[in-house]
Amino acid sequence: MTMNTEERDLRLEILNSLLTTPHRELKEVAELHQMFSEIDPLFYGHLAVWYQRNGDVRDHKEVFVGNLLTSNLTEHRDAGFLMLQEFPPYQVARIVDFMKQQRHKLPRSARTAVRRYLEKREKNPAFFDRAAVRGRKAMKHLYASLHIKPSERANAILFLEKPPEGSLPFKIKQLAKAKTPIAQAEIIAEYNIPYTIAVGAIKQLTPTVLVALINSMSPQEAINNLKSLQSRGAMDIPEAKALIDSKLEEAQKSDRVSAFKAMKAAEVAAIDEATATQLEQVVNVQVKQRGKITRSTALFVDKSASMTVALEVGKQIAALVSGITEADLFVYAFDAIAHPITAKGSMLSDWEKAFERIFPTGATSIGAPLEAMRQQHQTVEQIVVVTDENENSEPYFSTVYARYCQELKVAPNIVVVKVGQHNDYLEYQLRQCQASVETLTFAGDYYALPNLVPMLSRRSRLELLMEIMETPLPVRQDK
Repeated sequence: MTMNTEERDLRLEILNSLLTTPHRELKEVAELHQMFSEIDPLFYGHLAVWYQRNGDVRDHKEVFVGNLLTSNLTEHRDAGFLMLQEFPPYQVARIVDFMKQQRHKLPRSARTAVRRYLEKREKNPAFFDRAAVRGRKAMKHLYASLHIKPSERANAILFLEKPPEGSLPFKIKQLAKAKTPIAQAEIIAEYNIPYTIAVGAIKQLTPTVLVALINSMSPQEAINNLKSLQSRGAMDIPEAKALIDSKLEEAQKSDRVSAFKAMKAAEVAAIDEATATQLEQVVNVQVKQRGKITRSTALFVDKSASMTVALEVGKQIAALVSGITEADLFVYAFDAIAHPITAKGSMLSDWEKAFERIFPTGATSIGAPLEAMRQQHQTVEQIVVVTDENENSEPYFSTVYARYCQELKVAPNIVVVKVGQHNDYLEYQLRQCQASVETLTFAGDYYALPNLVPMLSRRSRLELLMEIMETPLPVRQDK
């Protein structure tokens, strides 16, 4: 398959957009997806499946499936039908609401997909019980809003509030009635009752109960609830702390853990240094699974006046890239001059220390770090610039770039990560000199930063596009 330049540019714009929308701004996500699905439906379908496997932001995954289910193309609807089965109930409910509110339709095949989703859970009582406990409101919403008749057992659990004896919802009722911590812990351990459900059923979380709850957690649940566990004193209970540590070790090997949720957990929870280090290791391992960077890379971080956000994003990207690169990495902060930055390791804490004496101040010369690299003959194949694109001091980037390419016999691709009150000055100047430049707008959502990895780890953007186009759509066999 061949693609002309116009097709590649459009598809790269679609890829770039995945980094621009803030987490939980579903309306903005919907508008972008609607435009792209209409402009290039063929690519959109393959991208939806590729992103399901490689992406991080739940909003995008939900909208992809919602658009596939409401597509005019049979292969899209079939793919959406199968992909829907992989989501937890709360996301299925969000996808249904998206189709109704944003797409203003709910095709028969989409209703069938939800009915099949619910029937599959009804046939497996243990599966259904956990879905009902974790996503009770969402499950009720799916049955009621789509007028799907629940099975007798499902009806008793969700709508009649009379769960059958022996069911997980029945045991949760027993948990609330249990009078001793040992009895509570036994019920939690035997039925693997989720933390968020148990804390609502139990008035006082004793050390015995906390240990039982942590033991029943998945690695992702341990990360998600770290702040809550900390506030309830779990870190001060040796047995509980040891269990938390073991969950974080397990998280490094799990393929169901969000890298940046671990990073955000480290930021919001008042945890000890050892636990923070474990969380950073989770991030590094999870990010490495997304690919390796084999192209030499430079990262330029704007530290001019008011660029606090650029420094914060720059640290995150430095940790992200340094953990998975197999080639040279040069990191510079810049104002009117270049400030080389080196870290002792690839952890975020290492980069925090490396940047600790860098403060936002001064004028802006985006060309300053590239000029320093030219003089030191530091050759790279790609450059990431974190900036608002304002440049008011020589040497100017576009001028230095032409000289750098000529003298070092390279033509590095440039990715501009736009932050703050940005404009398009830099990208305009670079396109005037026919440089290969792409832009990504950071709008405050750190969960989206891992999307940079596929863009930096491929030998070329065309390779990434071809990988997406070669990702097959799942095909229904049951029609």
